[in-house]
Amino acid sequence: MAPTETAAPPPPHFVLVPLIGQGHTIPMGDLACLLAERGARVSLVTTPVNAARLQGVAGRARRAMLPLEIVELPLPPADDGLPPGGENSDSIIRLLLALYRLAGPLEAYVRALPWRPSCIISDSCNPWMAGVARSVGVPRLFFNGPSCFYSLCSHNVARHGLLHDGEDEGERDAYVVPGVPVRVEMTKDTWSAALLTCMPKWEAFLQDVREGMRTADGAVVNTFLDLEEQFVACYRTALGKPVWALGPFFLNNRDEEAVAARGGKDKPSAVSQSAVIAWLDTMDQSTVTYVCFGSFPRMLPKQLYEVGHGLEDSGKPFLLALKESETALPETQEWLQALEARTAGKGLVVRGWAPQLAILSHRAVGGFVTHCGWNSLLESVAHGVPVVTWPHSGDQFLNERLAVEVLGVGVPVRGAVVPVTPFDDSKAVAPVLRGHIAEAVSELMGCGAAAQERRRKCKEYGERAHAAIAKGGSSHENLTQLLQSFMRSGSKEQ
Repeated sequence: MAPTETAAPPPPHFVLVPLIGQGHTIPMGDLACLLAERGARVSLVTTPVNAARLQGVAGRARRAMLPLEIVELPLPPADDGLPPGGENSDSIIRLLLALYRLAGPLEAYVRALPWRPSCIISDSCNPWMAGVARSVGVPRLFFNGPSCFYSLCSHNVARHGLLHDGEDEGERDAYVVPGVPVRVEMTKDTWSAALLTCMPKWEAFLQDVREGMRTADGAVVNTFLDLEEQFVACYRTALGKPVWALGPFFLNNRDEEAVAARGGKDKPSAVSQSAVIAWLDTMDQSTVTYVCFGSFPRMLPKQLYEVGHGLEDSGKPFLLALKESETALPETQEWLQALEARTAGKGLVVRGWAPQLAILSHRAVGGFVTHCGWNSLLESVAHGVPVVTWPHSGDQFLNERLAVEVLGVGVPVRGAVVPVTPFDDSKAVAPVLRGHIAEAVSELMGCGAAAQERRRKCKEYGERAHAAIAKGGSSHENLTQLLQSFMRSGSKEQ
């Protein structure tokens, strides 16, 4: 009698729910492709407006015939002050609270699937997903976008109640974070900015986030062990649950069209991107400083002028990427034209979206002036490009500490000692002066022993990043274990 053949279980099905907004959506899109390329079925859930950020992901999945779908769920209407189509509004706390309205539609979507999903991976800033996962009986992992170093510090600050010690308005005492393998000391003001407790209603939301992390089955982080192993281990211990280090996610993306479309509807035309690369092709190796402050903070004109003069005064070639909103004023446009005329052949200003991965991977780029958002910092390190650090808000202050003090790949802008307030121009601090900017760029791009050592370390981390995602590397093996942990039994039960 022939043995009975047992059908192989279907591949795992992951439902990914990013926080809407470019800095959160893009890495989750990379993670979705990473899972799909390893055979998992993936549903990437977002709102119609934010789906524009995922054009590159959709095209990549289509060309490679990946089992990946982008599911668009409109926000149910409500009188909460969020404008129609305002899913990328700068009114951050209002937006975050409005997203709770997606819980009902998302639960309905999951219940309508023919198979119960194997796992939900949701951004930690979508704490309402905890109730959805519990209701449908599906395991849930949270995705933490910042560095593991920041995540560990943030967790321990909250756990030990450091922000609530000493509430005097004028107090500026420093706090040392317990449970971290390196010394981390910051003032109370900077802690508040780093954890965004300066925002109205933020503390209540953070409580939801912490509870969502506490009740999750584990965490996914966009880092790799050869960069943050000690912090991943400590974070795993602090949480008491698995922490899957699978990054850098973006290094798995070898689809040129998807890389070019990274950032969705704001991507430049092919001619614009070609012009940027053509300009870089004319420059000597490792001589250009790339300057970009991410998708969110808006630089005021008086600060922009200091940045431009500082780059000019450094005497180093530069590529300055600015948001269209920063260049809208006629006087700003006139000033930029004069800057370009004075620095012709040595400076290039890009207005609007810049092809960041293509820039950082170009042989001519030798340094990056960054706001220290984790996506930008990780992209720079993975390409072996050391950084000038200028944090503005959130996790960026601790990411700076990681780059400068722990990894040894960064130079701080030493005049930037007060946290920037990106949410309210009326509270903006005095601009960082051109001399501080010129000094930091000159130090980073110099030829001395310290500069050479930074470049050596960063190149080594870049090589380790590529090794981590290669077959047999730590991130590749961690992903294998993650997929095996969530293999489906074949049951259609919902």
